[in-house]
Amino acid sequence: MKTTLKIVAPALGLLVVLTPVWLHYSQKRHNVLPFDLAEEYPPGREFVTGELYAATTAALIERELSGPVGWRPNDLVFWGPTLWADNNSNRQLGIIQALRESVRVLKDHLTKVSATEYDSNLVDVDTKLRNDEFKFWFPSAESKYHEASMGLARYIDGLHATPPTSKPINRRNVELIRLFSAWTDLLGGAHASLYEQDVSMFDTDDHFYRAQGFAHVMAHLTRAVIREYRAELEQRQTVIDLLAQIETSLSQAALLKPFWVLDGSADGLFANHRRNLDAYLVNARQLMYSVREELEK
Repeated sequence: MKTTLKIVAPALGLLVVLTPVWLHYSQKRHNVLPFDLAEEYPPGREFVTGELYAATTAALIERELSGPVGWRPNDLVFWGPTLWADNNSNRQLGIIQALRESVRVLKDHLTKVSATEYDSNLVDVDTKLRNDEFKFWFPSAESKYHEASMGLARYIDGLHATPPTSKPINRRNVELIRLFSAWTDLLGGAHASLYEQDVSMFDTDDHFYRAQGFAHVMAHLTRAVIREYRAELEQRQTVIDLLAQIETSLSQAALLKPFWVLDGSADGLFANHRRNLDAYLVNARQLMYSVREELEK
C-alpha cells in the first residue's frame, strides 16, 4: 500500500502541475484560426460580394466545432462554462453571440434592400445559429451550428450559380453602418463587463474570455469587410486606414492569453487583465464610431 502511495502521489502532483500548462498552450493554439483570407482569396482572384464574409463566418463556426472536445458550453463535465477548464467554453459563448449578430446584419441589411425578400439560405443560417448553445441533444448545439456552416456553403454556391440564387452584399454605406452599429453595441456590453467592480476571482476570467470571443469574430470579419468593400472605398483612404486599425486592435485582443487572468489594482503589483483587454476593445469601438461618421458623410 505504501509503495502504491509513493507512486500515485507524485503522479497526481505532476498531473495537477502539468494540466494548467497543457490547457494554457492548447488554448493558445486554438485561438489562432487556421483560415487565412489572403491565402484563400489571393489578390487577383475574383469573388462575388458576400463570399468572403460568408466563408470567414463558416470558418469561424467550424473552428469551434472541431478538435478533441469541440463545442464546450453544453458539455456536462470538465469543460462547461461554470466548471473547471472553462476558459474556451466562455470564449465560445462570446463567439456565438458575435456570430449571431454578424449573420443577422448580413441577412437583414447587407444583402437586403428595402422591401426585397430575404436570402433563404441566410434565413436558415440565422435560425440555426440561434439554437440554444447549452443544449446537449434533441437537437445538440453542435449539429445545428454545423448545419449553419453548411448553409453558408450553399449561400456561396448560390452566388456563383447561373442565374445567381443567393443575394450578394450590396456595398451600400448605409447598410455597412448597421454592421458597425451592431458591433459597437456588443463591444459596449463587453466594456461594461470588463469594467465591472467586485467581480469574484472565479468569475473574472469568464468576463475576460467572453469579451475576447467578440474580438475574435470581429477581427476576422473586419478583414473580410475590407476586401468586400475595397472597390467602393478606393477614394476614401481614411476609412480604409480606420478599418485596418480596427482589425489590428481586435486581433491583438483576440490573441491575448495570460497564464492566469488576474484582477489586480491599477497601482498594484499584479496585472489587471480585464482592463488590459478592455483597452483594445475600447480603442476598436471608438474607431468604429469614426468609421460610422465617415460613412455618413
